[in-house]
Amino acid sequence: MKKYVVSDTVQGWEIRAARQRLQLTQAEFAELVHMSKKTIERWESGIKEVTGPIVPLLHLINEYPQLEEEMILPEKKYPLRLWYMERNHIRTVIDVDERLRKVKIYNYTHDRIKRAFGREEHPSYQDYETFLESRCFPRSRDKMKLILKDLNLPFYDPFMIIEKTEGRMAEDDFWIRIER
Repeated sequence: MKKYVVSDTVQGWEIRAARQRLQLTQAEFAELVHMSKKTIERWESGIKEVTGPIVPLLHLINEYPQLEEEMILPEKKYPLRLWYMERNHIRTVIDVDERLRKVKIYNYTHDRIKRAFGREEHPSYQDYETFLESRCFPRSRDKMKLILKDLNLPFYDPFMIIEKTEGRMAEDDFWIRIER
């Protein structure tokens, strides 16, 4: 059996200190660690040692405080937001202004293969259009009109196809959630 160099318990004052170091309210810290605000209040005010998943998580937060910053979801910049997902994990958030043809992305994985635009950090609107099309069946597909009819679409439009199919492909676990 493997042994880890993480304590089995933490004290309430350690949780408070980590939260304050991150400059988070109890409610914000509760959201970060997926606990209730009441639990955070109880832990911080208690004298009893705290056990459970918060212990290794607190260790990671203390050792790598930039993790909190890397997980923040920025305010929506443009009218359209797409969430590029792998199963239930957010990999890339894409903000789009279709009228001005602008795109801003936020990656939530270091694995470039799992990012919507790979190593590209500042995709163009054309890159965005290419990405959308990559999440659809090809324009040249046999019997495309039948597929479009099944989707109740009048013509081939990658965004409309993704609205209907979530950009799901048979061969992978990636999909797209659209937020307006």
